Amino acid sequence: MTDAEDVLQEGFIKVFKHLDQYKAEGELGGWIRRIMVNTALNYLKKNSRYQTDLAYFDTSLHPVSSDNPEVKLLAKDLAELIRQLPTGYQTIFNLHAVEGFSHVEIGKMLGINEGTSRSQYARARALLITWLRKQNMETKNETYVRP
Repeated sequence: MTDAEDVLQEGFIKVFKHLDQYKAEGELGGWIRRIMVNTALNYLKKNSRYQTDLAYFDTSLHPVSSDNPEVKLLAKDLAELIRQLPTGYQTIFNLHAVEGFSHVEIGKMLGINEGTSRSQYARARALLITWLRKQNMETKNETYVRP
């Protein structure tokens, strides 16, 4: 958790330090978001303990089902599952699904191929779906267990 706090603090320092560079051509929130995302990505890249977690592979991927698990899930529960993803998957999933960056933009930010971003996102999504289905099955089993 201290890493996240460090990145947040460093990001805000950069925002205030470079506030004079904001040109008011777009939303201030978008400008701040870009600084925060880049600060977080740079932190991941420069800290050696995350290097193995940020390995991206250009390998073929098995097809991912477009089925969505039918579970009732609170946002905080989903956020906790996302935090359990391997760092590389988590980074790309957050950039694409949460922040709304395209795979082309993600590829440029991380210095990877667009296809690599797509496959890592698909793997992260597939893993989340698997976990959600498992959670759903466990919940159903608890519901139907008789004393």
